[in-house]
Amino acid sequence: MAMNAQMDQYTRNRILTASPAELTLMLYDGAIKFCNIAIMGIEQGNIQKAHDNIMKVQRIIEEFQITLNFDYAIANDYNNVYNYLIKRLREANMTKDKAIMEEVSAHIHTLRDAWKEVMKRPSSAAV
Repeated sequence: MAMNAQMDQYTRNRILTASPAELTLMLYDGAIKFCNIAIMGIEQGNIQKAHDNIMKVQRIIEEFQITLNFDYAIANDYNNVYNYLIKRLREANMTKDKAIMEEVSAHIHTLRDAWKEVMKRPSSAAV
């Protein structure tokens, strides 16, 4: 039990001290993790496990969507991607289709990898 408390404290500290860019990366990592758990739930025939984790992924994508800054043209492109992912997540949740979840996971991996590359670039403020 003490180990769980230490891990919870570590996680809280990590979140509280993370930059906005790091928090975004953590959300992408969480979405990937929940996709994997949902896929396991589908494979196991555990409908509740699949549903709960698909909903977690959907909430993360919705959070990304509502924080888009439409002052930048690229936000429209991301909005379209997020709309597509939400549509596919709803389909996956209704049908418990593993292939759809694998597709969504692949897209989220791509977004995450792109975000990691953006994080490596020096900020324009530092230039």
